[in-house]
Amino acid sequence: KKRANLGNESYHTFTSQGGLTMESKDSFDDYRMPDAMWEKIKALLPVYKMGRFGGRPRKNLRSVADAIFYRLRTGCQWKAIPTCLAPGSTAHSYFQEWVKRGVFSSLWEIALELYDELVGLDWRWQSVDGAMTKSPLGGEMTGKNPTDRGKLGTKRSMITEAAGIPTGLAVGGANVHDIRLLRSTLVDALMRARGFESEVREHLCMDKGYDSAWVRSMVENIYDYIPHIRSRGEEKKPNRKSRERARRWVVERTHSWINRFRAILVRWDKKIQNHVAGLHLACAYITFKRAGVFG
Repeated sequence: KKRANLGNESYHTFTSQGGLTMESKDSFDDYRMPDAMWEKIKALLPVYKMGRFGGRPRKNLRSVADAIFYRLRTGCQWKAIPTCLAPGSTAHSYFQEWVKRGVFSSLWEIALELYDELVGLDWRWQSVDGAMTKSPLGGEMTGKNPTDRGKLGTKRSMITEAAGIPTGLAVGGANVHDIRLLRSTLVDALMRARGFESEVREHLCMDKGYDSAWVRSMVENIYDYIPHIRSRGEEKKPNRKSRERARRWVVERTHSWINRFRAILVRWDKKIQNHVAGLHLACAYITFKRAGVFG
């Protein structure tokens, strides 16, 4: 027999008589949690003891983590998770528990510490911007999206360091102005930046949506940033010095990385804590990946 590989999911087998048969070969390797990431999250999980009266053996936690990551990457329903990973109800139950324990938020903090150790967080030029996503089922912190015919949506506000590594975020309804989420975003970033040393004056790049005297005063006097508010057109003006690069685009690129996780691109979680936990897990993955720990 001559075998032709036609992809990861399946392959065809050609016989000498010209017949064609299909052999299925299920593979979810591209959607499993990387080993290096699992080792970090495993250290954050509680110790699960056997029940006093026995019962079913506990599900393999690595498979549960893979199932949660699979759902985040694909955006499928919990019950649509392949059973070879974990039953959807089991994965959802563990996910809810880990959200309450703050596992995914702690994982993001560990990722930032590792990135700072291996590469180095660059706090000199930081950027902040918001992005809106659909929320068909509604739920907490959703609102009518003015750019999507009033359909329900969610807005996330994110701040990144100079290389685009996410360091803080806040979530609100799609009808909430970016300025109203700015303070929460900066507070979250400061909480995650505790313990990191920065000996330089930090700059904060924003677009014209943040242009107001109140924002400039708050950013400069309360949070000790040097504010830079320029429109996208101004950043592309030819009179900008050749050695000076546009800096605000890195946060827009990070938003596009986040949108590759389809459970975030379209929010199906009604509970805001579940949606935020998914954002934390995605930020942790991006930070680990940019640190080079996945090989």
